[in-house]
Amino acid sequence: MLIPNSINMELQPVMIFGASGLGKVALEIFKSQDILVYCLLDDDKDLHGSEIDEVGILGSTDDDSFIRYVGKKCDAFIALEDPSKRKELIDRLLKKRKAMPVNAVHKAAVVASNAFLGYGNLVNATAVISAGCKVPNHCIINTGAVLEHGVELGDFVQIGANATINANVKIGEGALIGSGSIIAAGIQIGEGAQVAPGSLVLKDVEEGTTVFGSPAQEI
Repeated sequence: MLIPNSINMELQPVMIFGASGLGKVALEIFKSQDILVYCLLDDDKDLHGSEIDEVGILGSTDDDSFIRYVGKKCDAFIALEDPSKRKELIDRLLKKRKAMPVNAVHKAAVVASNAFLGYGNLVNATAVISAGCKVPNHCIINTGAVLEHGVELGDFVQIGANATINANVKIGEGALIGSGSIIAAGIQIGEGAQVAPGSLVLKDVEEGTTVFGSPAQEI
C-alpha cells in the first residue's frame, strides 16, 4: 500500500550537502517554500567560509560535527551531481543517523495529491507530476518537465528540463532522460539507460543503452 506523497516538508531547518549547481537549485527551492537552510556542506575546501545567497558553506560533507544534527535538529538534502557519490552519502546518513533526505519541491511545481513521492527527490519550478505517478527516492525532475498520469520511475532517475514523459511510461533505476525529450505513452526505459536531449522515443529502450534522434535509435 502506498503512503501519501511527502511534499509536505517539515518546517525543520535543512542542511544541504553539495554547493555546486544542484546545491544552488536546492537552496532556491527551499527558500521558495520558506524553509530555513541551516548551511551548505561541500568537499571543495576553497568554498569553505563563503556564502550562497547569505547561506554559509561551513564544511565538508563527511564532517561529523554537522552530520550529528541530521534527524535531530535539522533535515538533510543531498545535492551532489555524481550519482555514485550521492548514493554513498545517502548510505552514510542512513547508517549514522537513520535518516532519509527530505524532498525539495519548488513552490511553483505541480504535484497531484494522489501522486507518490518517496524521499530525497528534487522537483524544480513548473515541473508537473500528474495523477497516479510514482516517484520513489532520490530522483531529479528538472524545470518544466512533465510526467503525465501513471508514470512510474525507479530510484535515482533524472528527467531533464522540459522533457515530456507521457502516460504510463516506466523508467528504470538510474536512467537519464535528456532535456526536451518526448517519451511516447506506455514505453519502458530500462535501468541505467540514457535518452539524449531532444529525442523522440517511440519504442522501448533496453537497460544500459543510449538512444538519440527522432525517432530515437540506439547509438
